[in-house]
Amino acid sequence: QKNIILDYGGPNIGKPLHVGHLRSLNIGRSLYNINKLVGNKVTSDIHLGDWGMPIAQIISYMNIHKIDSENITIDELEKIYPLSSSLYNDDDEFKESALQINKKLNKRDKEVIQQWSVIRKVSLKSISQALEILGHKFDLILGESDVNYLIPEMLESLLKKKRITEDSGAYIACLNTDPKILITKSDGSYLYLTTDLATVINRKDKNFDTVLYIVDKRQSFHFKQLFQCIDYFEFDDAVFQHIAFGTVNDYLGNPFKTREGGTKKLIDLFDETKEYVKDVNKKLSDSTVNKLANTILTFSDLITNRKTDYKFDLEKFSNISGKTGIYVQYALVRAKKLLHKSKLKQTKEFYTTKLDEKDLNLIYSLMKFEIYLGRALNNSEPHHLADYLYELSNLYNSMYQSDNILENNDQEITINKLLITSYFIDYSTLLMESLGIFPVDEM
Repeated sequence: QKNIILDYGGPNIGKPLHVGHLRSLNIGRSLYNINKLVGNKVTSDIHLGDWGMPIAQIISYMNIHKIDSENITIDELEKIYPLSSSLYNDDDEFKESALQINKKLNKRDKEVIQQWSVIRKVSLKSISQALEILGHKFDLILGESDVNYLIPEMLESLLKKKRITEDSGAYIACLNTDPKILITKSDGSYLYLTTDLATVINRKDKNFDTVLYIVDKRQSFHFKQLFQCIDYFEFDDAVFQHIAFGTVNDYLGNPFKTREGGTKKLIDLFDETKEYVKDVNKKLSDSTVNKLANTILTFSDLITNRKTDYKFDLEKFSNISGKTGIYVQYALVRAKKLLHKSKLKQTKEFYTTKLDEKDLNLIYSLMKFEIYLGRALNNSEPHHLADYLYELSNLYNSMYQSDNILENNDQEITINKLLITSYFIDYSTLLMESLGIFPVDEM
């Protein structure tokens, strides 16, 4: 049994969960479920971006515009975040104001901390609501703020050990790398690397064997530097891995944007998917529609090899006859209805002489479960299980359509097919759970 922590999600307070979070959430949840299935001890940490310059920018903007932090709403925060970020880059006076707020934040100034705590509380409520709708939950909701206090002592210790050195006001690692690894900025502010290193220290007493960071492939260089530092600073001897993934784009292959050109909220994509499902079948219950919308967002994401980019095409991914989440849900619903209608008492043994080619194809495929599970686990690649689920569903539909099972004159053939159906239901349900898909009972 391994003791594993999965670091994924990574939303920033002040910002909504956006489409860019989709893959991290889906891959992270699936890897969590897969590792649980094989008996590993697993912990998930959402790793909030809740400290530093982005927060200082928001607070600075609120101060200048005399916005009452005590009554701030998530809608206001979501507007302020990009405005304050843009001002920081374009306005020297605003930049200086934000830098001063950041210093106060790090010194735990009472007034600034009060503003920060309200922003965090409002943001976290919004993020938690979105996660619940999307079927995600975390064991730990910790952020940069939970490890920030460790950084001064960490830097002091590394200086004493001569593992870092000062360079024009900044601290750099004494590693022979090109470029040099920056640990803090020249103005004394911290980087993602700084807080990630402090997070490693904070987790050390939990004795994790493996630490998986499920973050998109554009951050590969960051994690290369982080792992070099962990090794060089002798912080932890656990296995550290970056589980990199490609981006999800719109159906034209462009980054997801709103009509106004802003970042598209993940909950908006969910709502669009939900409305599409409703239009296809208006008789479905709200609970089923929600599950099917999440199925589309999850299966279309996980059927793609995580290392590659993909285009999100709602019409394609909701097709009942394609390689889709709707297709695998339909196969499972069909199987459950068949078993429910059956009045025959099932046995646990096949009538082997009455198994036809389609029966055998599905039975042989069911026997491959451990092979696909091993691939998904060893490579941290859920697409192997998504492919396998589709393969089983396809073979089951083929068997189902080849014969009117309940009206077959040969009772032994019917019993065989019902027994195969019960196995298919068990395996299909288990695979869905491993992928983070919630089975439905109607279509």
